[in-house]
Amino acid sequence: MKAFKEESLEKREWTPAGLLELSGSYWSTCALHAAVKLDVFTFLADATMAADELATELDCDSRALVMLLNAMAALGLLEKQGEEFTDTPFAAKFLSRDSHGYLGHIIMHHHHLVSGWSRLDEAVKSGKPVRERVSHEEVESSRESFLMGMFNLANLLAPKIVPQIDLTGRRRLIDVGGGPGTYAIYFAKQNPELDAVICDLPTTRSFAERTVAHFDLSDRIGFIAVDLEKEGLPEGFDVAWLSHVLHGIGPETCATILKNAVTALEPGGLILIQEFILDDSRVAPVFPALFSLNMLLGTPEGQAYSEGELIDMLKDAGATDVHRLPIELPNGAGIIAGIVPQNH
Repeated sequence: MKAFKEESLEKREWTPAGLLELSGSYWSTCALHAAVKLDVFTFLADATMAADELATELDCDSRALVMLLNAMAALGLLEKQGEEFTDTPFAAKFLSRDSHGYLGHIIMHHHHLVSGWSRLDEAVKSGKPVRERVSHEEVESSRESFLMGMFNLANLLAPKIVPQIDLTGRRRLIDVGGGPGTYAIYFAKQNPELDAVICDLPTTRSFAERTVAHFDLSDRIGFIAVDLEKEGLPEGFDVAWLSHVLHGIGPETCATILKNAVTALEPGGLILIQEFILDDSRVAPVFPALFSLNMLLGTPEGQAYSEGELIDMLKDAGATDVHRLPIELPNGAGIIAGIVPQNH
């Protein structure tokens, strides 16, 4: 079975220059991470400052900071006028902590993953993770970057996805592994008669409740603490939404969670799975193929799954009319839907 939107089947034409550019691309990545971590873009969103002035504000070495600022200007994220710097409009919108479009949380989540990626060879040799599971991370800053990073990403996509999914007549949605509850929020906003419950680890509660309250939906969206890998789910729902939950676990645990999700639904209920989806060759699209390695680094059994695997999993869990929705998403993502039969 082929993915809904395949990448070109033509192989990249590699050159030594292109190979070396790929090998050294982490320089730009690490420079961006440093600028975000130091909050450079927040200070320069509404101000034009010289490096030594900003260095005082950030408690940085002025010689070193001007090198970083020059690099950000070279990348097109800062504007330089004489010896002074300011954000580009794009950076002010997405990299300033004061902006509603701020993406710094997901960038800092990527930063926390860098050390693990540098040990990929160890993970490939052992077949075991080399870092803690991010969703179970005990360090508050890392967990916040992960959860609010998921909010960053979902906040970009949910407004485009949710209007394309018809939930007319449905009243109760369970957001399985919903993290900060971004999709529950947008489904509730799109469907005024819909209430929702976010089910995730206890450590997620404060982030979810704070995010839901920010959207003034605390009266319609609740939270139930559940360890999805060890516990069942509450029942009585007519929609189940699982966004990027399955890639963190192995096939057997996926089967258990999907059966629990189907059991949580009333007959005729709709189950929706969003994942980074490989085609059945497992070599395309590129992002899910690389994402599998990210799961190798941080989980015992996680991986990206193919469209055929996800469809079979959902059928085995008891769903019928299982199919991929015709919704185009970035990074090889897609949504698989199924219906709980009336004799369930």
